Amino acid sequence: MAYKVLYRKYRPSRFADVVGQPQVTETLKSEIVANRVSHAYLFTGSRGTGKTTCAKILAKAVNCEHPVNGDPCGECETCKGLDNGSILDVVELDAASNNGVDDIRDIIEQVNFTPTNTKYRVYIIDEVHMLSGAAFNALLKTLEEPPSHVIFILATTEVHKLLPTILSRCQRFDFRRISPEDIAGRLEWVCEQEGATIDHEAALKIARIADGGMRDALSILDQCLGRSAHVDEAVVDATAGSADTGYLFDLAECVKNRDSSKALQIVADLHAESKDMSRLCTELTDHFRDLMLIKTVDNLKILRQMINKSDSEFKKLEDQAISHSMEMSIVLHSMDTLRNALDRMRFGNQRIEMEMAMVRLCSPQLDSSAEALIRRIEALESGKKGAGAVIPESIIERIEALERGMANAPRAEARPVSNTQRPAPAVTGEPVKPAEPPKSEEEIQREAVPFPQWPEVVERIRAVMPSAGSAFTGTKAYTSGAYILVEAKEIAFSLLRIPTNRDKIKTIIRDVTGRSYKLGPYRGEKITENKEPDAIELLAKRAEEASIEVNYTE
Repeated sequence: MAYKVLYRKYRPSRFADVVGQPQVTETLKSEIVANRVSHAYLFTGSRGTGKTTCAKILAKAVNCEHPVNGDPCGECETCKGLDNGSILDVVELDAASNNGVDDIRDIIEQVNFTPTNTKYRVYIIDEVHMLSGAAFNALLKTLEEPPSHVIFILATTEVHKLLPTILSRCQRFDFRRISPEDIAGRLEWVCEQEGATIDHEAALKIARIADGGMRDALSILDQCLGRSAHVDEAVVDATAGSADTGYLFDLAECVKNRDSSKALQIVADLHAESKDMSRLCTELTDHFRDLMLIKTVDNLKILRQMINKSDSEFKKLEDQAISHSMEMSIVLHSMDTLRNALDRMRFGNQRIEMEMAMVRLCSPQLDSSAEALIRRIEALESGKKGAGAVIPESIIERIEALERGMANAPRAEARPVSNTQRPAPAVTGEPVKPAEPPKSEEEIQREAVPFPQWPEVVERIRAVMPSAGSAFTGTKAYTSGAYILVEAKEIAFSLLRIPTNRDKIKTIIRDVTGRSYKLGPYRGEKITENKEPDAIELLAKRAEEASIEVNYTE
């Protein structure tokens, strides 16, 4: 007899054996006991969580001659006939390969015939989202009012693709991802039945790799048992090609210390051991996610539920996240970069994408993303925080503060330059004029004059961005040197704070005027000449300015 894989051999035959879905199994059992069986069910959820299994159990339970508390007895002729396939009143249809309107018309013709050996004729349509639009429309009327002896059970992993008219005709049950502890317990039970042994840590590792899917977990266990009768973490790593947690901690330390050479060496060693690069990228992302949670969540009980690790691994994570002072900016930048690398791995060389991601993480100056800029700013600010300086929140303000500090710092002595390196003196007939000092905000506001082309700019904004155009309708604008100062309500400035909106508006202004401008708020009427503000006026002015984050460096 051919070998039967574990996920088929140990497929549950009763609702009580289904792991991790009590919200589904208890409700279905109650409906069967109360004889309140619906004519159409919709089972949704990620892969391997028990949708098809529960559909088969439900088909047996509604036809069982002697049900036990809503579960099929498994001993009557009907249950045995449905198990061995001799009773044909339960029809399974794979919509991925039978998705045409003709396939649905065949079902519509069959539903008019009463079942031969059972009480109900049950149609299980798996991956129902794959049906064509015509097939969905053909099914609607029958699904809404089927004969009393017909039950439809639809299963899908992508419920958002179903028509609202289908959803409204079914009782919907959502299958959750199964927790690692529940999966580990089931794997240990299966190993006992197979005469094998498995370490609890190894079972948890398989559960984490399976990502909440019992079928995937049993498939990985099947491969592990083919390698060894005793499954430990080393066997799981060798079978699944997953990275050992030691490598994950080392890679995270390389990112923190900006050691790209060591990070690339670790990636090369893992690749030489035939480790899957996409799996490594996913696990490293999960590692930084755990660090993020440790730095964010204060409740230890909730934290342990969110991070399903052994005590030793959790202690190492805590040490790396807190004791080693892993900055949150590093964690978020790493997660974002690794996620983008994982997306690109589908279309390119996985090893190269992983190496590029590690170089970007270890050398943020090579990365132009916002997360990388924040890392660089925090690194520059780290020397100032200890001195009690107040660090502003806005990125632009933080950059300006750092630039002011660099401008006020004493200049280093010029090093001698060799003749080969010395630049040639400039030849000009006019003396070089010294650079003019930058104007203050008061000077910029006082020199502002009305900008006559602003209505045209607003019209173009309305055409490209209707919501932003509405916010700027009726506003005024002024020009002052290289600036355009906008007089508008706060909602308009909230739109200007979004970089993409700001860039589009700058582009529109450049198209209208033929030159580039910087944007800022107009508050010229609040600038008074030759008057020293008293304390109350100064506080009010600072409070108002603090509420507008758009500044003149934009």
